Amino acid sequence: MSRWKELPERLDSRVRQLVVQLRRLKDRGGLSLSSLATRTGYSRSSWERYLNGKALPPRDAVEGLARAAGADPTRLLVLHELAEEAWGRGTDEDGGTGTDGGTEADAAREPTPDHPSQEHPSEDHPSEDHPSPDHPSRDPSPDEDRRPRGPVALIAALVMVLAAAAVALLAVAPWRDDGARGAGEPTRGPHGSASFAPTPGRTYSCEVRREGGLLYAGHSTTRDAILQMSTAGWDVAEAQCLLRRHGFDPGGVDGVFGDRTERAVKRFQKRSELVVDGKVGPHTWKALRG
Repeated sequence: MSRWKELPERLDSRVRQLVVQLRRLKDRGGLSLSSLATRTGYSRSSWERYLNGKALPPRDAVEGLARAAGADPTRLLVLHELAEEAWGRGTDEDGGTGTDGGTEADAAREPTPDHPSQEHPSEDHPSEDHPSPDHPSRDPSPDEDRRPRGPVALIAALVMVLAAAAVALLAVAPWRDDGARGAGEPTRGPHGSASFAPTPGRTYSCEVRREGGLLYAGHSTTRDAILQMSTAGWDVAEAQCLLRRHGFDPGGVDGVFGDRTERAVKRFQKRSELVVDGKVGPHTWKALRG
C-alpha cells in the first residue's frame, strides 16, 4: 500500500477530496507515474504536483486517470468542478501563488537535465520531475490546464453536459423507494424537484418537521440511501439538516458529503451507540429520523 505525503494544511477541503480520490484510484489500479504519463499524455512531473496538491489537474487528466484505472469518471468530474472553483478563489486571494508558496509559473517548471532533482522517492511517492521515457512530456501551465484547446472545446462542453446529466440521474435513483414513502411525507426536494447538481458556495434551508413520528427536512424521504465521502445529492442535504437538528454541525447544507459532514456523522453515531464509520446507512437514517 502506498504511503503518501501529507497534503498541504492550507489546501481547500474540496481540492483535498479530489486529490484523495485520485490517489485512491491510482493505488487501486496499480498505476505508476510513468504509466500515468503514457496513458494520459501528462508528464510524470505534472502528476507529481497533481497528486501532492501543488497544482490542480485539468479535466482531461482527471478523466484519463479514471479511464486508466477502469473507473467511471463522473463523480471525479463533479469533484473537479468544485475543486476548480475553490482553487481559482484561493489563487486570487494569494496573489497567484500555489500551495507550496511558488508562483504558478514555478509550479509548471520542470528541472532540466543539468539540474536534476535531489530527491529519489519511490514510484508511489511522487515528488520528483522525470518525464516518461515512453511518451513525450506534456506539462501545461495551470492556465492551459483549465482552458479547452482548439477543436476539443466542443467536446469538453459536451462532456460537462453529460456529467451534469449523470449526476442528476444518480440523485434521482434514491427516490425509487417502493412503498417506503407514505402519504403526507415531504416532496422529493426543494419545490418538488428530484434533480440535483452541486453549485459551489450554494447552501439550502432546513425546514425540519415531524410527520408520522419521523423527522423530515423536505429534501429527501429516503431511509436507506448509503452516503459517504464525496457523495452528492438531496439525500446528503437531508442528512445534513437532520444532523444539525440533533446538534451536530455538518458545516453548510450544500448537499456534498465532505470532511465536516463525515465528522458530524461520526459524533452522532457515537452518541447514538451505532457503529462509528462515518457513513450514513439504514441504521443511521433510523436514528436521524427518530
